Formats: sequence, C-alpha cells, structure tokens
Amino acid sequence: MALLSLQDVTLSFGGPAVLDRVTLRIDAGERIGLVGRNGAGKSTLVRLIHGDLSAEKGEVTRGQGLSVALLSQEVPRGLLGSVFDQVARGLGPHAELLAAFHHVSLQYAAEHSEELRTELVRLEKALESYGGWKMNQRVEQVLARMELPADARCEHLSAGLQRRVLLARAIVREPDLLLLDEPTNHLDLAAISWLEEFLLRYDKTVLFITHDRMFLRRLATRIVEIDRGLLTSWACDHATYLERKQAALEAEARQQALFDKRLAQEEAWIRTGIKARRTRNEGRVRALERLREVRQARRQRPGEARMQVIDAERSGRLVIEARGVTFRYGAQSRPENRPQSGGPADLTPKIPNTETVPDDVATIRGLTTLVLRGDKIGIIGPNGSGKTTLLRLLLGELTPQTGGVRHGTSLEVAYFDQLHAQLDDQKTIIENVTDGADRITIGGQTRHVIGYLEDFLFSPEQSRRAVKYLSGGERNRLLLARLFTRPSNVLVLDEPTNN
Repeated sequence: MALLSLQDVTLSFGGPAVLDRVTLRIDAGERIGLVGRNGAGKSTLVRLIHGDLSAEKGEVTRGQGLSVALLSQEVPRGLLGSVFDQVARGLGPHAELLAAFHHVSLQYAAEHSEELRTELVRLEKALESYGGWKMNQRVEQVLARMELPADARCEHLSAGLQRRVLLARAIVREPDLLLLDEPTNHLDLAAISWLEEFLLRYDKTVLFITHDRMFLRRLATRIVEIDRGLLTSWACDHATYLERKQAALEAEARQQALFDKRLAQEEAWIRTGIKARRTRNEGRVRALERLREVRQARRQRPGEARMQVIDAERSGRLVIEARGVTFRYGAQSRPENRPQSGGPADLTPKIPNTETVPDDVATIRGLTTLVLRGDKIGIIGPNGSGKTTLLRLLLGELTPQTGGVRHGTSLEVAYFDQLHAQLDDQKTIIENVTDGADRITIGGQTRHVIGYLEDFLFSPEQSRRAVKYLSGGERNRLLLARLFTRPSNVLVLDEPTNN
C-alpha cells in the first residue's frame, strides 16, 4: 500500500511548470534518490510532499496517520537555543515541556533550591502523563549516536555541527517518511559514513535529494529523476540509471532531429507553394500549425555553465605566511595585529601576550604554515574543528591571540563562503551581481549583465527574480558569478560542492 501518491500534479511559479502533470507513488520501505539539475524543482517536490506547498492541479494522497519529517538543504540563519532544545522540537507539541524539564534538571543539579525542586516535580508529573520519558530517552539516544553536545548553544556551532543538529531533529521522531534535501551538505566524512549506515538500517521510508554520487550509489533502491517538469522513475541502481538515461537522451535527440527536419520541410512548402495549392491543402496547413505549437512548447535541457576567473596582477611568490598562530573564540582580539590589505603585517604582536590559551579550548593552536603562489591546498577535518575559522584567520578576517599572519604583495582574494552570506536574499540576481546596473565590465570588456548571467545558466526572466527563490545549487552559481566579476589571484572555496 502506498504511503503517499501524486496524481497529475501541476505546480508553477509564474513561469514554465516546475511540476507538469506528474505522477509518483511512494511505498513503505523504499529509499528513493531524487536527482536532477540545479533548479529543476527537486526541493519544490519535497516541500509539496511535506505539505509546505499545495498543488495547483492534481491530487496528493497521504496514508492515514502518515508522519513526515524534512531536513531542508540550507542551514537557517539565526539557529538559536541549545542543541537539546532544537532536537526535541522534532517530537512535536510536547517539545517545550521536554526542553523545560531538561533545563530545570541542570539548574537543580547545580543549585538544589526548593523552588527548582517544586518545578521539577511538576514537570516530571506532566511528562509522565504524556509518556515524556520515552521521548526524553529518544532525544538522548540520537544525541549520543550523532555525538552532539546537548547543552551547547546552536549559534556557536559550525555549519557542519548545525547541520547535524537539524538532521537529528528530523530523525528523532522516527517518521514514516523521512525527506532529506542534500543531507551530506556541510557534513564531515565520519558523519556521512554514520548517516549512510543509519539509513541502511532504517526500516522506514526515505526520499533524499543528493548530488553525492557515492551516497546515491550506496543507498538508493529506486531513482526518480525530475527533468523539465516531468518525473521519471528508474527501478535500478545508479550505474544502470546512467546507462539508461544516456540511451533515453540519445533517442530523444534523434526524435527531435526527425521532427525538426519535417517541420523545416513543411515551412519550405508553405513559403513556396502557390496560394491555390495552399487552399486545396487546408489540412496540411493545420498540421503545420500544430507542428509549430509543439516546437514552441518544447523545453530544452539546460546547457553547460561557462565560468572564467579573471586573472588579477600576478601576486608575489609568498601568498600567506602564518607563524605560531593560536586562536580561540571569546579571547581578547588585537586589531593592531591584523594584516593590512595589500601589504605585509608584523609577525610579532605589538602588545606582549601573557595570556596562556588552554589546549582544550583552542580552536587553532600553534599553526605555522606557508601558502605559495600556485599552491592548491585542501583543508579537511571533523565538523567543528575550525576549518572555516582557519580560512578566516589566514584571510585576516580574524586576529589570532598569539602568533601572526603575514600577507604577500598584490593579493586579490575571491572568497566563496559556505553559507552565502555575501548574497542578499531580498535583492534580485542582477542586483546581487551589479547593484542593478545593466552592463558589467569583465576582463576589460563591457557586456550586458543578462548575457553574463546566461553563462551561469540564469535565464533573462530568472535574473530578475529575488535570490530567496533560488535553490542551493543556484545560489552557488550566483555567488561564483558575483565573485568572478572582479579579478583575483587567490581563490578560497569553503564547501564549494554543497548542493
């Protein structure tokens, strides 16, 4: 029996239909991989299944009592509260009661006041009446399995750890249908391996969006593709899907070539035939009109993006030097030791540093390294270990408590940040790239901004839309389009393959 089904569902946002009379059936126990190009409508379909969107036409049928949980692809800005609170929210209406009991328990352990004891007794009785002990145990088990600190503040966590918190919130309820939108975004290798093993053992139904081919190959029992508004189900593994998809594209190309050839022949006939002949062949004229309508309605597959970094003046051989750098959050910063743009900084702190940074709280400790012109450096490590902090230290956005960072000469940095903080969601794509100007100068040549954005696969109509409507992958392309408008000789990428 189907957990959920879509029948002839159509959904659009003022342009071509994102979902065009699609039909889909999801059965119990499946692990469905949803694939497609960035912007094809994968997240839209997931939000429709979750109930955040309604279909314009067609019917969405859910099984009785079906519970659905969604992990969105983006880490929301302003994720606040403790890790325990956020994970408990996945349990629904009794989450606040569970969070209150957790916090009062911690306070009572520290203070042992009569007022706290009374409140703790009240919360215990309330939890017992709602079966809250089982919920509390479930939260603690998920936190332990995902190695999350229950009492840490979410706003102080790295993007990777925040992502794990949101994942824990989605699975703690043990929903009948688990929807995962780019679940490996921001996760370290250990967390991805844990997630794969968890989902392989998970006895409920999972529908996930991913561009991670290894993740897809290992988990998917069925692949559903969304392409130009249509859904196609492939009951096979990923390797077989790729073979069958390529064959389908080649067959489509042959059919379109035959269609276009026939249309060209009929267009030649209508232009050269005498008026009397056209009058006697009204059926052929009507057939030609139908061919034109079919050709006009054809939706082409997106092309390949054309991206080019505009080289700035060559930098010196030394790009960045770090010597004895230690950093921890909360320590007093020393702005006078910050590297200056375009020039070196003194490696010796101007204020004598008498502070000893404890080893157990230092994010970066005793770092000494050189970055030279032409280097290609990959930074790896567990979530929360300080990878983004390290980048910000090397770029001069943060000031170390000990040691120093020196920049070489003539540096022009293009920095791709993983949370797209450089983009303004309320502005249009054009405004984010040119502040609203119609023309843009790239590498000494002036171009219309619409043409430039088409190189990054943004249509003229899409270029005038607000960024808040873009998918994660489209935001990545937009950020690259913005960065590549300026010459650079140092490219810094923080999680560039997300989405």
